[in-house]
Amino acid sequence: MNRVLLRGGRVVDPGTGTDRVADVLIENGKIAAIGLELQVEGADELDVAGKIVGPGFVDLHSHVNSIAGQRLQARDGVTTALELEAGLLPVELAYEKAMREGRPINFGFSASWGMARAEVLSGRSANADFAEGLSILGDPAWQADSTPAQLRAWLGRLESELADGALGIGILQGYAPRTDPAEYLAVNELAARVGVPTFTHVREITEADPTTPMDGTEEAARAAMEFGGQVHHCHVNSTSRRHIDRTLGVIERAKTGGAAMTVETYPYGAGSTGIGAAFLAPERLSVWGITPANIVIVATGERIRDADHLRHMRKIDPGAACIVEFLDDEDPADRALLERALAFPDGIVASDAMQVNWPDGSVDTREWPLPEGGTTHPRTSGTFARSLRMMVREQRAWSWLEAFRRCSYLPARVMDSTTPAFAQKGHLAIGADADLVVIDAERVTDQATYLASTRPSIGIEHVLVAGEFVVRDEDIVVDAYPGRGLRGQLR
Repeated sequence: MNRVLLRGGRVVDPGTGTDRVADVLIENGKIAAIGLELQVEGADELDVAGKIVGPGFVDLHSHVNSIAGQRLQARDGVTTALELEAGLLPVELAYEKAMREGRPINFGFSASWGMARAEVLSGRSANADFAEGLSILGDPAWQADSTPAQLRAWLGRLESELADGALGIGILQGYAPRTDPAEYLAVNELAARVGVPTFTHVREITEADPTTPMDGTEEAARAAMEFGGQVHHCHVNSTSRRHIDRTLGVIERAKTGGAAMTVETYPYGAGSTGIGAAFLAPERLSVWGITPANIVIVATGERIRDADHLRHMRKIDPGAACIVEFLDDEDPADRALLERALAFPDGIVASDAMQVNWPDGSVDTREWPLPEGGTTHPRTSGTFARSLRMMVREQRAWSWLEAFRRCSYLPARVMDSTTPAFAQKGHLAIGADADLVVIDAERVTDQATYLASTRPSIGIEHVLVAGEFVVRDEDIVVDAYPGRGLRGQLR
C-alpha cells in the first residue's frame, strides 16, 4: 500500500471552510485520514509544520498539452490542467495521445467549436493539436456565417464529441467576431440540453467595436439566462481590458438574476494568441490603445515593427504564437484593474497557459530542467503563485481559505455537472483525491517574466497527484507521470 503522511501542516479545506493544524494521511491516491498526531506505520513521512497544505489547483484554461508545459504548471501548484476555451478535435485522439505519452498532472479537453466549424466551412481536418489549430486563425472561410445545413453539420459534430467524453464546448467566438449571434445561441442551447458547460472567449465588447453584432459579455450573459445552461466567461481581464468594471457589472447582474455564469481571470497585463487572430488586424489595434509594437513573437522575441510587418507575419505564419501587451503591469491604474478582476466575488483563477516553443520548432521534451531557448508566456509558469503573492500576501484581499476556494474548489465545481470525477477534487475530505500542494506562505511567488518566461515559481514545495509526488522539495520528480484523463459523461 502506497502511504504518504504530511505531518503538522496548516490544512486548508475550502470544501468545509476549515483552516487548522493537522496531519494528512494519503493511501492509494486518496485522503485516508486527517487529524492530530496520526500514528501510521510504513508511510513516507514529511514534516510540513508551518506550511500550508491544500487541494491542488484546478486550471480551467490551459493550452500546454505537453509534458514540458505541465511540469511548469506543476511547479506553480497545478494538479489538473484542462483545455476548455479552445478545446481539441477529435477529443478521442487528444486523450489517446496524452495517455500514450504520459502526463505529470491530470488533463481533459472540451469539444472545439472552432475546429468543428473549420471542418465544415473550410474543409480542414482536425488532428487534436493546439498548435495546428492556431493555423486556422488566418483563414476567413471558417469565420463566415453558416448555412442551415452547415450549422446542423458542425453542431452534430460537437454533439458526437460530447458523446466521446468532451468536458463541454469551447467557443472561440472572439476569433470569428462577425458571425451571426443566433449561431452562438444555438451552441449554448445544445450544451444546456445535454447538460454540459460552454467556455467562451467572447467576441468584441462594444467599447472596442461599436459595430459588433452583439457585445461579447452581454451575449454570454444572454445565453446563460435564456437557456439556463452553464456559461463560463474566459479571461475577462484580457477581453475587457480597461472596461473591466462595466463587464463585471454585466456578469454580476446575470448572476443575481439566476444565471449559471462563472468567470475567470489571470494576473497579467499581456495575453498570448496566434498572430492571425481577427482582433490583431492592424486596423483593429487602435481601439484598444495599442500599436504593432505591443506585439512580440514568442519563438524569437521579435517585436513587431509596424503595420506592414504585422500584415506580413499574419500572412506567412498566422498561427505564430505572440504576446500582446493590452495593459501595463507596472502602471498602478492598470494593475488595479487586474486586482479588481481577481477580487470579483467568486471569480476563478485560470492561467491561459501556452505551450513552450523552442527555436527548432519543438514544443515538448522530457528533459528537466528544460533545455535552454524555450519560450512561452509567463502565465504558464507563474499564474497561481503570482495570484497568491498579490492577493494573499500583498493586498491581503484573500485569506488562504479564499485563495484555495478560487484556485481549487470553484473551478472543480464548474465541472461537476459533466464529470463525476471532479466531485473528489478541489477539496480535502476523507475519500477525496490526493491532489495536494504544500506551500511556504512567506516565500511563494512567481519568477517568470516576459523575457525569462520558463522560470518556475518558488515556495510551492511539494505537489502530489493521486498521492504521488510530481514536485518534491521544490523540484520535478522526473519519472512521475500520474496524471489521468478526466472525461465527461452525458446525463
